[in-house]
Amino acid sequence: MKILTLLSLLATHVSSDSVNIEDNVGQFFSSGHTNNWAVLVCTSRFWFNYRHVANTLSVYRSVKRLGIPDSHIVLMLADDMACNHRNPKPATVFSHKNMELNVYGDDVEVDYRGYEVTVENFLRVLTGRLPPSTPRSKRLLSDDRSNILIYLTGHGGNGFLKFQDSEEISNVELADAFQQMWQKRRYNELLFIIDTCQGASMYERFYSPNLMALASSQVGEDSLSHQPDLAIGVHLMDRYTFYLLEFLEDIHPSSKANMNDLFKVCPKSQCVSTPGHRTDLFLRDPGSALITDFFGSVRKVEITMETINLTHPIEQVEQTFANGELQKETYSYVDQLPVSEIIHQKPKQRDWHPPDGFILGLWTLILLVFFKTYGMKHLKHIF
Repeated sequence: MKILTLLSLLATHVSSDSVNIEDNVGQFFSSGHTNNWAVLVCTSRFWFNYRHVANTLSVYRSVKRLGIPDSHIVLMLADDMACNHRNPKPATVFSHKNMELNVYGDDVEVDYRGYEVTVENFLRVLTGRLPPSTPRSKRLLSDDRSNILIYLTGHGGNGFLKFQDSEEISNVELADAFQQMWQKRRYNELLFIIDTCQGASMYERFYSPNLMALASSQVGEDSLSHQPDLAIGVHLMDRYTFYLLEFLEDIHPSSKANMNDLFKVCPKSQCVSTPGHRTDLFLRDPGSALITDFFGSVRKVEITMETINLTHPIEQVEQTFANGELQKETYSYVDQLPVSEIIHQKPKQRDWHPPDGFILGLWTLILLVFFKTYGMKHLKHIF
């Protein structure tokens, strides 16, 4: 009788272990994708739109840090702020005040720049309708196992987004492009993020499956700028993308944060506008979709010729040398980007520039002293 009891307990333990393993495997393959792509677009020109370039480069640096290589990123920048003659720090684009975080770096690969950033080229990239002479770096070579992140930033209105201040793309055109992508099996799941005024109007017409959308503002609301910098003379970022970058800084390739966490990155108390999202077309529960399903790509793997029993912990490989000593073979992985230097960068020694309001306050003090000393009759000597 005791033997039968022990056998039944053992069978129960083995079956429970197998169920747990199946659950873990099912969770690992729940997204169903095998590769990741990102299409990041800044649609604005001119120096006063500096923040839109910084928005796009901030997302670009984050997805590269999390594992999406440049070969799987299509970066479209309508203007080159790093080389603009008004830039006091050439070859840099900053996303934080006091020039603490340079998101331009030294390895940015821009695929479409300047007047190449048009509605036609953007739609051709999405749908794959490009001339045969188009280089591989300018193509979105995705398939039905690809998870795609599409990020747009610029100036927009109710149902449209401006390109270059000369043309615009409508929400209907964008919805039809995504439908073409689905019919041509160009994506498995798609995450659409837009930071512009009345951004929620851009996903109202979507009708393709397996698509999730986020926007920085509702219809009738403006998407506001953030982080003014007197030394550069413009705002450095938009509020929504600023808090999105702040959220992504804490994400690592093995992070368990999901899309529900992403929906909370910028509440109205911080954004001033009301961020929105749409999940009715997405076939999975957003809580089961990890942030790294769209913002990450690389998985750490080891190639081996040995058979590994997945029901037991993997033991470290040991090698025996001629002297009889055992030495464990160790492996290490190098991050694709210097995370500590780029994402959690410490303020470096830099040229001092006055804080906000300092110049105005100084002139006010000078005028007050002058009036008190000489009075109004000597005001003509100033001008």
